[in-house]
Amino acid sequence: MLRPKIPNMPQPTGLITPPAVVEPTAVIPHQATTSAPVTPAPAPAAVSARPTVQLTPGTVVALVGGGTAVVLVVGAVLVSMLLAVAITGASLAICALVIRSLINTEAKRR
Repeated sequence: MLRPKIPNMPQPTGLITPPAVVEPTAVIPHQATTSAPVTPAPAPAAVSARPTVQLTPGTVVALVGGGTAVVLVVGAVLVSMLLAVAITGASLAICALVIRSLINTEAKRR
């Protein structure tokens, strides 16, 4: 009753075709009909669209200071949110105790 039932995988039926094999073809460049040998032009040097970033001691100090500021701000926000949740939970607990006390004293008077 409590034993799991393992499903039987049915065997495929019918003919199974193997996957098609794609063979790469050779690319032969077109030969010019002129008798003079053609020399390819030298490729221009690759020029990057962006300038390279050079880190100086001043920029390193600025990056470290900025990262520290971000960590401190995010930490302060997270701690304040945690504190807000804790204060809300404590105030709700106090409200529940007061309401329970009022209900109990009302029940004793009757």
